[in-house]
Amino acid sequence: MTSSNQQAKQQQSQNQGFLGNLAFNIIIPVVIMSYTSSDEYLGPAWSIIAALIFPIGYGFWDLKQSGKVNGFSILGIISVLLTGGISLLKLPAEYIAIKEAAIPALIGIAVLVTQYTKKPLVKMLILNDQIINWEALNASLDRHNKQAEFKKKVAVSSYIVASSFFLSSALNYILAKVILVSEPGTTAYTEELGRMTALSYPVIVIPSMILLVTALWYLFSQIGKITGEELETFLNQK
Repeated sequence: MTSSNQQAKQQQSQNQGFLGNLAFNIIIPVVIMSYTSSDEYLGPAWSIIAALIFPIGYGFWDLKQSGKVNGFSILGIISVLLTGGISLLKLPAEYIAIKEAAIPALIGIAVLVTQYTKKPLVKMLILNDQIINWEALNASLDRHNKQAEFKKKVAVSSYIVASSFFLSSALNYILAKVILVSEPGTTAYTEELGRMTALSYPVIVIPSMILLVTALWYLFSQIGKITGEELETFLNQK
């Protein structure tokens, strides 16, 4: 009964986290930039400032709630600040497109580079301690003398994960180039920025998530094959 309650609370927390991300990072900024950017309301500049307050504020709140520094949360805050700075300085839209492409590309490169270190980034992304009981998995791999083989499987999953970020980078750039066509600092430009934010979820996030899930499925299937044990043996039940 206790385990069931813990799982229910964990699921509720995950749902709230997803809804919070969706609301503060996409829905609210899109509404503000789309409907308050005309001169009769906030105007182009102030609507951007108002829209950026929500994802920045949520990012800092999430950092405080988690009690630890999350590199991806920091990167998200920096990304939002750069978007705001570029927009408010009325720099060409090309800068937004480059910024949108650069951040996921850098993460993809980090995934590939850290693959050759003791702590591959892919383990933090899809095989972190919240999912995998590493003590049990490593013990099983040692018993079967399969550590080297498992590292090769992790490498394959790293390439899949990196490709998801490179795909996101390309889609980000294309989306920004296609949508941001008006003069920076105008109401039309601010509305386009809101449209780009709204479209980023279906156009970018969903294809990238498909690749991430593919990488996770691949590793899960390989864990079972390599160890000869049920995957549930190595999953954290907390």
